[in-house]
Amino acid sequence: MKPHIALLAMLCMVLAAIPALGDLAPGYDNGPINGTVDAWTINFGYVVSDTFVQSSSSSVTAVDFGVWEFPGDVMQTVDFSISATENGTGVGGTRNVTDTFISTNQYGYNIDKISFNTGGVPLSAGTYWLNLYNAVVPSGDPVYWDENSGPSSASESSVGTIPSEAFTVHMSGTTPEPSSIMLFGSGILGLAGLLRRKLF
Repeated sequence: MKPHIALLAMLCMVLAAIPALGDLAPGYDNGPINGTVDAWTINFGYVVSDTFVQSSSSSVTAVDFGVWEFPGDVMQTVDFSISATENGTGVGGTRNVTDTFISTNQYGYNIDKISFNTGGVPLSAGTYWLNLYNAVVPSGDPVYWDENSGPSSASESSVGTIPSEAFTVHMSGTTPEPSSIMLFGSGILGLAGLLRRKLF
């Protein structure tokens, strides 16, 4: 085989394996925290749900979302579930959160980013609902999930359909198939061997 044809064949093998390796860190981002339009109560018995798409089988490891809080409030915990239906029960529980102040909006509310680890929720590919409720701040004040009018569908337990909310779902990496790893590795080794032969 001529060297340039062998080089082209090995390059094609390497490129064929790249899509499988590119799916190592999937996630879902429903858009940025807005903080200026509206927000929905996630305590006092209300449940707010929003959809996200899981593109492949992996585990949800963490969630970030935007909230409106009264000045001086710092969220301590929130209940969450991931389910196949809105306002549904599913895998979840109560989680301690990290509350990071971002700004104060035109209505005088603090706009904060809330982050928590899920403990790992394994999911297959599909559409799911992230449900948030029972948010706790020491003062007992209401806490509101920030509305950002992103691409998803959202629901509030007492009123039904609402505009979507600001959140990001972080997912663990998926493991590429062994055949993809072998294809990628053989392409790299073949390319290295060809270059070695040409240089020496």
